[in-house]
Amino acid sequence: MPLRARTFRATILCIFALLPARAHADGIDTEHLFGFMIGTDVGNVGEREFQSQTTGRFGKDGGKYRAANQEFELEFVPVRNFRVEVGSAFAAHDIRGVPDLEDRRQLAWQGVSVDLRYRFLDRESAPFGLTFAVESELHRIDEMSGATVRNFETEFRLAFDRELIPNHMVVALNLIYQPEWTRVLATGAAEQEATIGAALGAMWRIRPDILVGGEARYLRKYDGIGLDEFSGQAFFVGPTAYFQLSERSRLTAAWSVQAWGRPAGSRAALDLGNFERHQARLVFGINF
Repeated sequence: MPLRARTFRATILCIFALLPARAHADGIDTEHLFGFMIGTDVGNVGEREFQSQTTGRFGKDGGKYRAANQEFELEFVPVRNFRVEVGSAFAAHDIRGVPDLEDRRQLAWQGVSVDLRYRFLDRESAPFGLTFAVESELHRIDEMSGATVRNFETEFRLAFDRELIPNHMVVALNLIYQPEWTRVLATGAAEQEATIGAALGAMWRIRPDILVGGEARYLRKYDGIGLDEFSGQAFFVGPTAYFQLSERSRLTAAWSVQAWGRPAGSRAALDLGNFERHQARLVFGINF
């Protein structure tokens, strides 16, 4: 085995060996288990958490495209089965020579968000878990182009999950509808669009404090919030890992690549106008 490969393998083994091994008496908690999906768990009454979520998006149809979003969020559970999250975000863009996008390199405060989740079914007492989530965001920086805008979007998400092997393997399904309204300040142009999709994920516990698996998402974008005109579609797939760092802290890492896509009226194998080629997410949370 080459020296570089042996060194890489030894490093990975050392990292896993140094992570704390903790026994779990309860089943799998899916609240923060996935990267680009959500589970049905919402936490216990009185819980409070701080969360940092970093999302990177890379690759467009030509040129150089790098975008990052950094969110800081506070979560709390005021009553049983109901979770509230409020947050604020910053956005960074590095765009050069991308068709239909202006060149820019900037870092700016993006906006605020509110995420509400209610669990209708607990999988411990029902055949599966069921949670309805509504996340509303008010942005002053466009997520894709980095332009100065007035943007309001709301994501409606229905989440299902079930432990196929109790305390060892869980699967989840998300159904998504995301309408948004945007006004570009430089031109005064007003736009409406919507994204719908479905996501499927599975996670397997390989140690008491580590779960690994993957997520697959199929997304369709439309002009108009009523799905008026089809714009494009994409299929993303990639791995996810969850680490319980301590009694109070956790880390989730996910990477997703556009494996297939197609813009409306095109026979291309990818849709790099409406979506990115790569997406990555790192989520750190701590109870307090």
